[in-house]
Amino acid sequence: MFKKLLFLILFICTSIGYQSTAQSAFAPLNEDYYHLIDRYEIKRGKFSEGFHTTVKPYTRKSIVSLVDSVWADSSVYLSMQDMFNLEYLENDSWEWAKSDGVGDSRKPIFNVFYHKKSDAYSSSNDVFNIHINPVVNFEVGTVEGKNTTSTMLNTRGIEIRGMINRKVSFYTFLTDNISLIPDYVKEYVDKYNQNELRVAGRLPGMPGEGFTKEFRQDKYSTDFFSARAYITFQATKNIQLQFGHDKNIVGNGFRSLILSDNAAPYLFLKLNTNIGRFQYQNIFSQLIYTGFKPNDQIFPRKYMTMHHLSINISKKLNIGLSESVIFQRDSTNGNGFDLNYLNPVIFYRFVESFQGSGDNAFIGLDFKWNFAKRFSLYGQFMLDEFNSKEFFKANGYWANKFAVQGGLKYINVLGINNLDYQVEFNTARPYTYSHYDGANYSHYNQSLAHPLGANFEEWSHIIRWQPINRLQLTGRVIYAKFGEDRTATENWGGDILKDYDTRSRKILYEDLYGNYLGQGRSTVTTILDFRASYQIKHNLFIEGHYMSRNYDSAVDKLDYKNTISSFGIRWNVPARQMFF
Repeated sequence: MFKKLLFLILFICTSIGYQSTAQSAFAPLNEDYYHLIDRYEIKRGKFSEGFHTTVKPYTRKSIVSLVDSVWADSSVYLSMQDMFNLEYLENDSWEWAKSDGVGDSRKPIFNVFYHKKSDAYSSSNDVFNIHINPVVNFEVGTVEGKNTTSTMLNTRGIEIRGMINRKVSFYTFLTDNISLIPDYVKEYVDKYNQNELRVAGRLPGMPGEGFTKEFRQDKYSTDFFSARAYITFQATKNIQLQFGHDKNIVGNGFRSLILSDNAAPYLFLKLNTNIGRFQYQNIFSQLIYTGFKPNDQIFPRKYMTMHHLSINISKKLNIGLSESVIFQRDSTNGNGFDLNYLNPVIFYRFVESFQGSGDNAFIGLDFKWNFAKRFSLYGQFMLDEFNSKEFFKANGYWANKFAVQGGLKYINVLGINNLDYQVEFNTARPYTYSHYDGANYSHYNQSLAHPLGANFEEWSHIIRWQPINRLQLTGRVIYAKFGEDRTATENWGGDILKDYDTRSRKILYEDLYGNYLGQGRSTVTTILDFRASYQIKHNLFIEGHYMSRNYDSAVDKLDYKNTISSFGIRWNVPARQMFF
């Protein structure tokens, strides 16, 4: 039923949008890419026109528009590296450049391939525009840990994007992947991913992906297919629609506590409405709650609707308000998508309470303030449940469920060109994002917000330096403190997949109070990460990577450390990040 409704909406909007304006595909989610967008928005001293950077991904047309505005602003000082980066962004979306010849290659191969620096094959006219690229991510390395001694990632695939009549755009990303994962990744996916239980343990999984298979009967080797695809078009001049299978982000930080790209891709219909300083986004999505069922069964479905209003209060201050609800329906209370949540402008909490208050509703607040052409201060607040009598009391009431983020970005640190620093703090109270049934804030058993779930606090420090045009150095220090369950039957509030009615203080003491951040088995993880990337040609990188992850438990015998050193080549795909 959900798919039929989506196709009906798409058909109506396609009819409306027959005379629509030019349409653009989105640039894929990529933290390094988004850092450049944020950097030049901060340097410019005012927000981008035509799109809000809190809501990701961005259209390629909007990115080129930002680049043009930076080029045209004589007050913005640009280093040689900045000029290289702006040219890179423009070349990557050359079809939206104002002048001809942008992105042209000096020597096309056989006069067929690489006419443009960014595309292995491309063709463009008023009727049809297409871009085809290979996708490769090959990385090998050594691991010092408990059980594994080596790591590997072998990704091969293709990326296709294009436009029809410059009114409808499409995107497809397909890869086949084999990975040898280190200890800490295996332990993470055993806890959260849907990977079938066998005699020798759970099958290996991959964070951020869905269905995975075992490779060569090695519980640390995983084989998986990854696919993302969508179509977009303009219903009107100010309303854009996207329908497909992909991920979305709401936020300005390294993490997002409202909606992140941590989980696997999901089916969604998205409406973006841009009017002046307002951007209003609706997402109607179908999610999967797998539990730990065998792979030969149809997994239960659940649904999420979200709306987010972003307002540029001024050229430097942005405020965002969001509301989302996760719900399940079965044969006893109505099968399929609940039509009540199709209303794109109604208050979802009213709809949820109107039907018996059995769904999982959230309210979010975010902000961003760019100042002094050097800094960006940002933050988020996600409220899962509110009880006015208990919220402001320091009594550990279990239903005081919320998450908070605060962060600062500082570009050209101490006057050093292209040396950028970011510090961020995230925390989530116990039982935040959880529910009494499968309507928790997850998809394919993975959190739709922070990878640690809840019951944690985390500090992240990220420094990026681009000493020469093609070389990017990135260092990270991530410190996280959280509480873990000692046994499978315990529930101290960190695992959002568990029924919050099984919380441990209720079972042990029949107590509603006394809960605190980090309760359970106290655990600290410290990650030191360094990556050096050199861009040989457009979107082709050779990389060296080093990571040290220390797991320090209150139970000494559980302590361990992973040290990873690797080298790889990456082509037309962002680096995989597994920081948890």
